[in-house]
Amino acid sequence: MMSFIKRVVILGLTPLLTSCGSSPTAQPGPTTPPPVPAGVAMATDERVPIQVRAVGNAEPFASVGVKAQISGPLLSVKFTEGANVKAGELLFEIDARPSREALRQAEATGKQHDAELKVAEANLARSRAQLKNAQADAARFEQLSREGISTRMQEEQIRTAAEVATQTVRADEAAIEGIRARLETNRSAVEQAKLSLGYTQIYAPISGRTGNLLLHPGNLVSANSDNPLVVINQIAPIFVTFAVPERYLDSIVEQNAKRRLTVEAISGESSGSAHGVLTVIDNAVDAATGTIHLKGTFDNTENRLWPGQFVNVVLTLDTRTATLIPAEAVQAGQQGSFAYVVKPDQTVEPRPIEVGQAVGGKVVVQSGIIAGETVVTEGQSRLYPGAKVTTSAAGGVSGPK
Repeated sequence: MMSFIKRVVILGLTPLLTSCGSSPTAQPGPTTPPPVPAGVAMATDERVPIQVRAVGNAEPFASVGVKAQISGPLLSVKFTEGANVKAGELLFEIDARPSREALRQAEATGKQHDAELKVAEANLARSRAQLKNAQADAARFEQLSREGISTRMQEEQIRTAAEVATQTVRADEAAIEGIRARLETNRSAVEQAKLSLGYTQIYAPISGRTGNLLLHPGNLVSANSDNPLVVINQIAPIFVTFAVPERYLDSIVEQNAKRRLTVEAISGESSGSAHGVLTVIDNAVDAATGTIHLKGTFDNTENRLWPGQFVNVVLTLDTRTATLIPAEAVQAGQQGSFAYVVKPDQTVEPRPIEVGQAVGGKVVVQSGIIAGETVVTEGQSRLYPGAKVTTSAAGGVSGPK
């Protein structure tokens, strides 16, 4: 009986001894995540331009459709399509034979009228001499009549002769006036014939670049045609027209009165940009669109701009001091733009910001960040509020952003 009780006691104590002899399991404590590598940059205050951006259209400085001023067969073309020509350069030749013949006839008629004028002047001189003689006879017979020597018949004959001589002189003078009038008309005909002959050679009215040839040699050109033979566009210099909202009008007028405002036209990545100056501010706001039309003039010596081309226009009004951060630091969130700002304890916080215009590879921060603060530019995809970072200058961290 005693041995049975001992076995029961021993069996009952065995779990207690086993429990007391085993050590308790240690619970794991909280772990700290490792710092996230990030590229950073500092927000700075810089002078930035105040700019207005728009879409513009390039227009030729001058454009002339070259037309024929006389009809006739087109004999030859003296230029190459699409080539540059200078003002006064020969472009076309039209058959000059009809005009040359008209000039020859007009000059011959003029010589005939010159000869007729000489004859008429000689007749007038003779008539005036006869009138003078008749007037002398009339005066002599008038004296004889007072003395009672001449007869009445003689007196009548003398007066009649003097009257006839007077009328002859007047007729000769009228004939000369008629011939001189015909000579003046003939001179006009000669000048017109010379002008028509000159029109058979067509010269470039301006310097510029020629377009497609619209009429080829062998065709008959017409002086009354509305279609030009070729169009010449002057593209150096060249205009760029664009429109901006009327709210900028006061600033544009004010700044333009102080100095010539610069205009940049960006035509594409391959051709780069061209720089010019604002030369025209339209005299009225377009009521339909609420915009003011402007025009800039560009030297275009490198032919970066082409008539009819659409370009992005940047009009610089002034400069001001603003806070800038790299464009890579700006992130898009549900509440708008934000940037990760590195605090002194090397943790980051996402801060809402208001972004302004882009300046090169940076953007203007209108609110949310001040100069001297550090922003994250690389590695934002691995960050969260309060994350600790190890920083390096922008570009020193690889990996996704």
